[in-house]
Amino acid sequence: MTTTVLDAPVREPLRIGRHVVGSPVVLAPMAGITNRAFRRLCREHGRDSLYVSEMITTRALVERNEETMRLIETGPEEVPRSIQLYSVDPATARAAARILVAEDRADHIDLNFGCPVPKVTRKGGGSALPWKRELFRSIVGAVVEEGARGDVPVTVKMRIGIDDTHETYLEAGLAAEAEGVAAVALHGRTAAQAYSGHADWSAIRRLKETVTSIPVLGNGDVWSAEDALRMVAETGCDGVVVGRGCLGRPWLFADLAAAFAGSGARVTPTLGEVADTLRRHAEFLTEFYDDEGRACRDIRKHVAWYLKGFPAGSSLRNGLALVDTLADLDALLSVLDRDQPWPGDPAEGPRGRAGSPRRVALPDGWLDSRELSAAQREVVAQAELSVSGG
Repeated sequence: MTTTVLDAPVREPLRIGRHVVGSPVVLAPMAGITNRAFRRLCREHGRDSLYVSEMITTRALVERNEETMRLIETGPEEVPRSIQLYSVDPATARAAARILVAEDRADHIDLNFGCPVPKVTRKGGGSALPWKRELFRSIVGAVVEEGARGDVPVTVKMRIGIDDTHETYLEAGLAAEAEGVAAVALHGRTAAQAYSGHADWSAIRRLKETVTSIPVLGNGDVWSAEDALRMVAETGCDGVVVGRGCLGRPWLFADLAAAFAGSGARVTPTLGEVADTLRRHAEFLTEFYDDEGRACRDIRKHVAWYLKGFPAGSSLRNGLALVDTLADLDALLSVLDRDQPWPGDPAEGPRGRAGSPRRVALPDGWLDSRELSAAQREVVAQAELSVSGG
């Protein structure tokens, strides 16, 4: 793999409260992906970025759900420790933040107001929640207040809005700024778009022009270091949030660090080096789960991403997608042509499922008013119960 050479920096380090992130890059929380094993792997390639946990449900954290407590565990290499919380209730959000702060379990808290998944939005959570202005402000304010007790900065991640006619991002950005968050991140899509189409970077630019006292981060369609540089140039954002672009490609964080340092150096691994990274990922998952079988079931979903663009053959790919043990994984990886060079364009570009635009699932009458009705309060009160695990 190539070595990063540092020249003149393109962007200054990112400041999130008391934390200085040398490379202005944040790993986007992704359910079932950004667990401790994946964060550890990414950090090996880019130590100076910020790596956020997968989404943690505040209700489950307050109830000390066993799986949730394991998900918030961090490794000794994780500095700062960054946890993303999902909540629809200010009191529960406050209680969860208090646990993280009082028990010294996090150095940074991110709040999820961007999830477009139907099981979340139909209960008024995720990207549906900023539509209810007072609820949004109450949750953000409660967590910021708790974070301040331990000098733990809070950030907000959100989308443009529910759909093209129900945008919330500018108002929400100003509200979050007023409540004292340390930064806001915008995914340039609506909930209705999910991950389809193209991210609207012009919305990121408008948010940056509107929210002026704290960093604004851009998210959406950053598939390469060049995309990140272009986003910063076009929007003026202070840093980038990377999600699907790093699937099967944790070395993207090395590319991003080099790019923001002003270097043109890029990582172009051989198939053998990709295989070694996949194997290391599986090892880290085994340690994380303390269960080799579960780790192998988890690594299966990463195989296609790692091998994207390489002529590995369908039978081998199918075999890798069915591994049950590390020995099985080793046997299959051993037949790869390790000297195959990086395939270039076929391995670049979008990764993960894009899906298609859809009507957003919402509680009854959600769009009738910017305030919660009595019936909607009941729906929201039960919302976290339907989002299990983390």
